[in-house]
Amino acid sequence: MTRRRNLLALAGALAFAAPHAFAQTATLAERWAALRKEQPTVQSRDAARTLQVSEAELLATGIGSTVTRLADTAHAPREIMRRALDLGRVMALTRNDNAVIEVTGTATRIDGAKQGDDGARDAEREARELNIAGGYLGGPIDLRFQFPQWRHAFAVVQPGRDGAVSRSLQFFDAAGVAVHKVYLKNDAAIPVFDKLVAEFRHPRQDGRLAIVPAVPQPAPKPDSAVDIKEFQLAWKEMTDVHQFNRIVREFGMSREQALRLAPSGAARKVAPQAVRQLLEQAAAQGVALMAFVGNGAVTQIYSGKVGKVAASGGWFNVLDPDFNLHLRDSSFRAGYVLQRAGVTSVEFFDDQGELAVTFFGVRERGKPQPQAWTDLTTALPQG
Repeated sequence: MTRRRNLLALAGALAFAAPHAFAQTATLAERWAALRKEQPTVQSRDAARTLQVSEAELLATGIGSTVTRLADTAHAPREIMRRALDLGRVMALTRNDNAVIEVTGTATRIDGAKQGDDGARDAEREARELNIAGGYLGGPIDLRFQFPQWRHAFAVVQPGRDGAVSRSLQFFDAAGVAVHKVYLKNDAAIPVFDKLVAEFRHPRQDGRLAIVPAVPQPAPKPDSAVDIKEFQLAWKEMTDVHQFNRIVREFGMSREQALRLAPSGAARKVAPQAVRQLLEQAAAQGVALMAFVGNGAVTQIYSGKVGKVAASGGWFNVLDPDFNLHLRDSSFRAGYVLQRAGVTSVEFFDDQGELAVTFFGVRERGKPQPQAWTDLTTALPQG
């Protein structure tokens, strides 16, 4: 009897130790495969967090089969995106921890004259063009790049969830966090995609990536250290909403701190889940809006109306044919309706104090913003 109990205890101990031993000895590719078997719908960002690696390292386990590592020289990501203009219709995806934006369409190009191809570019123009990839300004695929934050690039060819072969270009920052993805939606451009991949193929096709830890955000200065009177004056003197980021930097503030210390009437706090009311009413009333999702390396913008909206498992979604927006509003902590330079916008922050998504009303150049948009924002519940 005692021997039987000892055998059972040993078997139990081995069973308990087996997963832990596997975790210690298995390759990352094996651990990734096991996790997908256990959680077939797990997203790579969440899987990377579970496996305690970066997303780029996770993707790199497919090098040699479904993944090709692309060049990582200083300006390679910008040049790859410039060449991606030749792919025609694509789906562009940008995300941060709590917001994902996906837009399908054809990116616009900047003509040669606007790019300054006459050889007479001065230093200022050349510096500006480091964050331009020959297009993507306006139109369906509307992007604002910060290319110094782009570090690792891959081409991925694999079966999608619908069984069809998916071809994509995927970009990551120095910490291996995904910053942008481009999915081919035009079969006629497959030879163009293949040529791009061959041209930018990295000479070393392995998963040894130079991943560096993410730099933590500096703590904002105390409110008492901010010259609030001067800051509020600068806010009131804004003539263009694009001046706001510069003002926040000059005063050494975090973005949400700036909203808390805004002039009276310039920033109204709203409930975090007011994002649902905003999108539901925009869909119901046919009010066009602009949605901005960024991650410090790129900001992607959608302009237009929204149609189908739906909640699912802590996320609130726009599910239109050429536009998807996924917001994990269960992680939203605060929202604000802002008045800057005569323009009304709405911003939502996550539980880490990071900006998740921003909305503006669509307006014609030189005309006031539509009353329907301001009415939508006015009706949002107080936070």
